[in-house]
This record gives sequence, structure tokens and C-alpha cells, in this order.
Amino acid sequence: MTGRVQSIIRGGADASPLERKLHQLYLALFLVGFAAANGYLALRLAACSYAPLYHPAVWASYFDHPPIVLLNVLPAIAFMALGYFLTRRAWAAYLISAVPTIGLALVNYYKIQLRGDPLLAADLRLVRTAGGILGHYRLDLSRVVLVAAGCAGLMLLYAIFLMPNGFRGKRLRLGGTLVCLALLPLLYAQVYMDNDIYYATVNNDAIENKWSDVEVFVSRGFWYPFVRSISKAFPTPPEGYGAREAEALLASYDGADISPEKRVHVVGVMLEAFADLSDFPMLAEQSGVAALYEPLHELEAQSVSGDLLTNIFAGGTVDSEWAFLTGYSHHSDFRGDVDSYVRYFKSQGYDAAYRHPGYGWFYNRRNVNGYLGFDESVFTENGFGALVDPEQAPKRSDAVLFDRLLSDLDARTAEQPPLFSFSVSYQNHGPYADDRKEYKTETISQRATGWSERSCNILNNYLDGVADTITELTRFVGELELLDDPVVLVAYGDHKPWLGNNESVYHEIGVDLDLETLDGFYNYYSTPYLIWANSAAKAALGNGFTGDGGDFSPCFLMPKLFDLCGWDGPAFLQLARDMRARSPLVHELGLFLIDGQLVEKSALPEEFLASYLQYRRAEYWRETSGLRQ
Repeated sequence: MTGRVQSIIRGGADASPLERKLHQLYLALFLVGFAAANGYLALRLAACSYAPLYHPAVWASYFDHPPIVLLNVLPAIAFMALGYFLTRRAWAAYLISAVPTIGLALVNYYKIQLRGDPLLAADLRLVRTAGGILGHYRLDLSRVVLVAAGCAGLMLLYAIFLMPNGFRGKRLRLGGTLVCLALLPLLYAQVYMDNDIYYATVNNDAIENKWSDVEVFVSRGFWYPFVRSISKAFPTPPEGYGAREAEALLASYDGADISPEKRVHVVGVMLEAFADLSDFPMLAEQSGVAALYEPLHELEAQSVSGDLLTNIFAGGTVDSEWAFLTGYSHHSDFRGDVDSYVRYFKSQGYDAAYRHPGYGWFYNRRNVNGYLGFDESVFTENGFGALVDPEQAPKRSDAVLFDRLLSDLDARTAEQPPLFSFSVSYQNHGPYADDRKEYKTETISQRATGWSERSCNILNNYLDGVADTITELTRFVGELELLDDPVVLVAYGDHKPWLGNNESVYHEIGVDLDLETLDGFYNYYSTPYLIWANSAAKAALGNGFTGDGGDFSPCFLMPKLFDLCGWDGPAFLQLARDMRARSPLVHELGLFLIDGQLVEKSALPEEFLASYLQYRRAEYWRETSGLRQ
């Protein structure tokens, strides 16, 4: 190495002004290059993290979308620049860039491999929990991990021995630090959180299912989707929240156990896109529609029934699912163990089982169910795949699901504890074909109605699935009646069905969807529910289980079940009962139902608003702190 080259690398006091400038350029180029290499390694780990995907194709897809590469490399460069201005040491700056950039990418790599769930910013709040979980796993040192570690080590050695200190001026370093600190939030807000950029980086070519959260995450690398998840890392407490006051409010209710003689099996079934379209007059007058729903109406007459007033329309199914299982009217993404009604049943000696003939990665259910307290969950991957073709499950799977639920009950012995079972059906998942006839029976006639062929196809294809669901549901109830064990069934629809883009079918047939009116609100958000009990359960609980159950938000469905069973329940359920008495609707749009009228939050009476905020604070405390007490 020549003396001039050594002088440029060393950049000492004896170097000429030109050599010092070249030294600074040398440092800048290598620091930026090493930072970009860190981002490159993190991107490589992301591409190889999810086993079902073909890793070379995922890797190549990143470079087909250059913004994805840039957005994954920028954080490493930002860390490097900030670290260098803070420390004036190349090796320290390198570590400040490499440790988070590659370290978190490694955590994401193993988290996806072990649990099929990507690392989100919210997970950083659960470091101690994660450490306990990882202690039970063996972390395989794959080739991509070894390469990443080896390259990072070589770059660190280079920085230690061949990249001496650079900028000496405190003013220059302070200015550089301040610029970095100013640019970071700007970059986050204006670039990473820009939805136009996010949708412009859709990268579905190398993934198998655009509905899989983990595949969509991996399709954009690691650092880009991770940074975007920061906005959801910390739940926002309700107005005026104080942990002690919220805890004290719940403590004012005496939680109660279920007496042994009243412990009956509880079977909950949430039916996909299940709605009673005969509620719409223009459909009720169609003889085929009336006949199709008649068995459901007969079953409702044998049950306590009403309408759920959901938060969702045509999608977002877990909102209605988790509202029933937790009682939360509002909640953040579940990233760790959380208090729930499932856990209450467990505390009462129940077994808790979950069934869904779909994939466990959908909505991250295979992990969330554990957070909620279920003993076991059966999905396509670990049970239903052998019983029903996953591609056919959205068309026909209710028979398989209800048979499985019957076998769960039949297999229980007198020595076993009672069962709390919850299932989510998959049959009749939208969208419904508008360009072909997939139905067995024509329920809606284009000639009789004058509606477009596309609308009639959507309606007939949807109603064909509903008819099959009603048949299987009534068969299931008939089988439950024959059991000697007491069983209470809770069945409900999660949301209204998709009926054409932009609600085209609803509009064509004349359904009022004006959310400023009560009728329009019901038309958009209501789904049926029923709570039915077999003869053994009626005798054990001393209740006939028939009549009008009223209409309310899904978060109040479990309290209704407890009312009918004669159970007081846990403290939060009792508080929810009081809230329901004030307003059976607590909607995410800030709407309430008082004396049969929709009322916006801004128009609530002062006393009502105060009690609602107390309820929300207790709810927030239970979700975020309840299990830590």
C-alpha cells in the first residue's frame, strides 16, 4: 500500500488538505456502502423467511420494484449517519447501523419460521415474553443466516482496522446529528406512512395468497413494513384514562363463578357472511327467498334471537369474532396474551377449543387464539385439510365443520370438564361470481325482477350457499337435541355479504344504505344471531330459551348468553351488562342507540358520556393490564 493511499485511509494530521478531503470521501462512501449492505442482508433474510414461498422468486421480485429495495435500505443508512455524527467512530457507527438493521431482520426471520407471524413494532413491547418463548425452540443456523453474520463480521473488522475517525469539528457533528434527527420523523411521516407509495409497491407476483398477512409483509421486505407498523405499536388510551381508576371500577364488581350444576357445554359458531336477506322487502316478496329462509325463521322461533349490530360490512370478520370472545368494543392488534371470556371459561374448569376449516395464518388466528386462551385450534393445516379440499372449503364446508363439532361433543366422557367451543365457518365466503351460474337452484329470476344478469348471478350464488348453511345448521341443532349432555348453541353472522363492488347489488335492488337513518344503519350493519339450548340444557338452567333477545353490538353477545344461562360472570362482563342497558349499540363510528334512536358521541348527554368513558377506560385497562394483575 503506497504512502499516499495510507495517508488517505488514515487521514491523520500530517495528511495534506487534498488527502483529508479524500479521506472524508473514502469514509462517506464506505459507510454508506456498508449501511446499504446491511439493508441488503436484511432484505435477503426477509426473502428467505417464509418457507412456503419460493425464495429466489421473492428475492428477484424486490428488484422488480426498486422502491421496495430503497425503502428497506434507507433505515440502515439513517442509522449509520446518525451513529457516525454521534460517535465520530466508524466501527461504532457501523454497529449502530448493523445491530438494529440485521438484528431485527434476524428476529423477524426466526419469528416467521417458528410462528408464521412477522415481527411488528408492537412486538418490541413483549421482549421478555419472546425470550421465554424462544427458549423452547431450536434456532437453526441456515445458510442465509450464516452468510449475514459472516458479512456483518467482516464489515465490522474492516471498519475497526481500516476506517479511522473522521469529522472532528463538534459544530459539524452537532449539525449532522440535528439534521438526522429532523429527517427521521419527516421520512417516517412523508414516505413510509404514505399510502400512495404503499399501494404503488404492491408485490404479489412471488406470493401465493394476497390475503395472507405474513406473505404480504414478506412481499415488501422487512424494514419497510416494520416501520409502517410503528403507528400501531402502542394502543391509544381512551380520553381521561387512568389505570388506577379503571382498575378500581372493575374491582367494584364482584366476579362470580359458574355453579357446578349449571356448567353446560357452550358451542359458538360464527357463520361467514351470513345475513337474512328476507329483511329487505324487495327480496322478501320473492317466493324463493321466503322459502329459503323459512327454516331459519323456524329455528329462531325455537331460540332467543335478534340482530347483531356489527362494526363491519362485507369483510373484517375478526372484529365480530373477537368482540364475542373478548367483549371488547374497541381493541388493538393482539400481539400477546390478553384477558378474554375464553380465559374466564378456562378459569371455571372448561376446556376451550377452536375450529375453522380455513388457514390459520388468516388474520394470524393460529397465534391470536393462543393469546385469547384456547387450548387447541384446528385449521386446514392441522385437521380440516384432510376432510375438505381447501379450494372447495369456501363453497362447501359447513357439513364437515358441524360434523366435527358433533364429534367433539360425542367424544367427551362424564369425567371430562365441560367444553367451550368456538368455530368460524368458511362456507360462502365472497366474492360471489357475477358472470356465471354456480348455484343449484335459481332463487332470484331476472325475468321476474328486471334486475341485471350480474346482480341476479351474485344473489343466486350467494343464496345458494346460505340455503346450504341453513340446512346444515338445522341438522346440527337436531343432532344436539338428541344428546344427553346439556348444550347451548350461539350462532351468528359476522357481517353483511359483499354484493358487488361499491354495493352495486344493494343499490340496484333498492336497499337503503343511508347510515344517517336507523333503517339504513340496520340494512348495512345488522346480522342475525340466535341462542338455542337442547332439552338437557333447558332443564339444567331452568330457562326455555325462546323469545326476542333484542339487538346489540357483538361485544354484548356473551353477556346475553350469560343472562340466559343465569350466570353472573366476571367483573368486566357485569360492567358490559350495565353499558348495554344504557346503549345496546357501541359502534366504532361513534354511534349509540338510545331510546331507539341513533345518537352520535358528540350529542350524548353529559351523564351518559361520563359512564361510557368509564366503560372504555375499564375495557382498555382489562386489555392492556388485566392479565398482569
